[in-house]
Amino acid sequence: MADEEVLLTRGGLEKLEKELFFLKSVKRKEIAARIKQAITFGDITDNSEYEDAKNEQAFVEGRIITLEKILRRARILEKDENNNYVTVGSTVKLKDLDTDREYTYTIVSTAEADPVENKISNESPVGRAILGLKTGDEVEVQVPAGSIRYKILEIS
Repeated sequence: MADEEVLLTRGGLEKLEKELFFLKSVKRKEIAARIKQAITFGDITDNSEYEDAKNEQAFVEGRIITLEKILRRARILEKDENNNYVTVGSTVKLKDLDTDREYTYTIVSTAEADPVENKISNESPVGRAILGLKTGDEVEVQVPAGSIRYKILEIS
């Protein structure tokens, strides 16, 4: 499991590289300055500023380690340029056949998933169900709330 490759789109790789660069070049310095400032307040045993900065430092260092591991194991996925079928990197317009609502999702790796930006993982129930399908195909997806029937309207 530790040596599994991580599938990323080119955009996802760039986003993670930028985050890593920011954490190493900017955030570390900011936290070090906060720690230095907090030490000047005196005894660190009851110093909430010091504790807060040390906690943030631990979080940032953990995130840096995680990002470095992801980037070491990263494999870039090239999208099907013909948009014939759903792959990681595809943007897919779906129609819920029960409500007639339409949704647009971009299928990405787990490391890139961001529901706020309509980026769903290829390992999510919807992502897994539509991989390999073509425009016009219908699929029933089991989700925690029950079952949803989708029709693929468009792949780009």
